[in-house]
Amino acid sequence: MAGILDNPTAAVAGIPDGATVMIGGFGTAGQPVELIEALIACGATNLTVVNNNAGNGDVGLAALIRAGRVRKIVCSFPRQRDSWHFDEKYRAGEIELELVPQGNLAERIRAASAGIGAFYTPTGYGTSLAEGKEVREIDGRHYVLEYPLRADYALVKAHRADELGNLVYRKTARNFGPIMAAAATTTVVQVEEVVPVGALDPEVIVTPGIYVDRIVRVPAPVPVPEPVGAGQ
Repeated sequence: MAGILDNPTAAVAGIPDGATVMIGGFGTAGQPVELIEALIACGATNLTVVNNNAGNGDVGLAALIRAGRVRKIVCSFPRQRDSWHFDEKYRAGEIELELVPQGNLAERIRAASAGIGAFYTPTGYGTSLAEGKEVREIDGRHYVLEYPLRADYALVKAHRADELGNLVYRKTARNFGPIMAAAATTTVVQVEEVVPVGALDPEVIVTPGIYVDRIVRVPAPVPVPEPVGAGQ
């Protein structure tokens, strides 16, 4: 049964130096910013981070990279207009990059959650990403052998949870959350609301509570109303 904690700091307590941490999110969509901020505050360093991107702007994963806490990042899309902290660290030789095509990244995480030992994929064959990897021809097509990605911890953002840890997500914020939750030894989830058991329609539950270890409620920010006459 998932533990319901009072604050993000308590939720990430115990993450050690050198841990492998999966962080949900596709860019800023579904990124568990408050959990990442708590991870920065707890002081863990020398981390290996698995994420689709390498941080946006100055908050969340970008702030973790800026603080020098990430030794290695495994991702599919490390460079974009606002990934300046990763870019600076990478050019200085202060962070290692393992570049993985997005479909391969998702499937490697899913393979870990499903107990699959390895799988063959055509993606990456004949490129530098396949160097040193086992290849095989199947029915006239060439494939590359890829291995699962597992993590010590997963930090995930969901929309709602019940008291057993069953999760539902909000639209595209779902992205990598479900597979990461199932591929980590310890899964920590921030949600906007925790509801009683039975309040969630079983047909819309995406992540079963068996995969969730810790839950913390982080309410959505209250929108600030515009002053009367604004925009006129």
